[in-house]
Amino acid sequence: MRRWLKTCVAFAVLNTSAFAADVVRLATTKNAGDVGVFIAADRGYFAAEGIDAQLTDFDTGARIVAPLATGELDVGTLPGSVALYNAAARKIETRVVADRSRSAPGNFYQTLMIRKDLIDSGRFRSYADLKGLKVAVPAPGLNVLSIVNEAAKHAGLKYEDIEKVFVTLPQQVAAFRNKSVDASIMIEPFATVLVQSGDGVRFASTEDFNPGAQFTYMVYSEKFSRERPDVATRFMRAYVRALRTFNDSIDNGKWGTSAKAQDTIGLLARRLEIKPEQIRAAFPHAVNPDGFVNLDAMRKELAFFKEQGLAENMAFRADELVDMRFVEAAAKDLGPYKRAP
Repeated sequence: MRRWLKTCVAFAVLNTSAFAADVVRLATTKNAGDVGVFIAADRGYFAAEGIDAQLTDFDTGARIVAPLATGELDVGTLPGSVALYNAAARKIETRVVADRSRSAPGNFYQTLMIRKDLIDSGRFRSYADLKGLKVAVPAPGLNVLSIVNEAAKHAGLKYEDIEKVFVTLPQQVAAFRNKSVDASIMIEPFATVLVQSGDGVRFASTEDFNPGAQFTYMVYSEKFSRERPDVATRFMRAYVRALRTFNDSIDNGKWGTSAKAQDTIGLLARRLEIKPEQIRAAFPHAVNPDGFVNLDAMRKELAFFKEQGLAENMAFRADELVDMRFVEAAAKDLGPYKRAP
């Protein structure tokens, strides 16, 4: 009887813990940049921290901002944009808390793509030839415009010397083929698609003229971080652990050949519903293994938005948008990152 009671008590404890996981409502845009979230979910890192991460896919990051601000969502993955800075300046309660994707030395995830026929004809030979070209960018107000500005400065041109054409990333592939755009600051896997089709050439990594750029961020709602700091801390610990697993899968800016790399590629293929060979053919993005964001890069892009008259509050500083206490705690708890063999 005593043994039976002990078994019942143990089962009750296990059963209670199974239902005691803290729900975190997480918004993603379901692309390769969300690999950290996918790893944490699929490999049980969230579960190990007592987190029930409920993922909702959005077609654009812009649609995530409002429910984050109201607290309907706890966490979101967002691109850098003037809207993010303006929302924070208006005291809309969101904070950048971690890295999601960035540039790094030797990384070709984001590149300056040029139409191949322009290269072949000699029309485009150097950065200076960007003058007068139609450069595709996904939407107004994104931080990719700051990168276009850096390309112009690198060429000795003005921002106004380059014509910006707003075309979503999937549509840019067709725009290259029908010659309605000349170039793009393009990310994977779209760049690889263009190279494979013979319609585009990777002229240079954006790291060459805009080193250390932040592409996208992990963002917390202020309500989540303020009212549930313990949950927010445990969520971040699982996420940073996943970022380290992702970094273990990368070798000099390319996918590695280890079993861990193969597993990560397979996970992404399942999540994105594309073939593993398509994942391997594309360059992976870089991300800080401790989750820290590059504040200098954020300051640079906010300065650009101010120069262009897009920022609503000229006194607002990029530092006011960032709260790195959660990645600091995660990095301390996990210890220094050591790349797995």
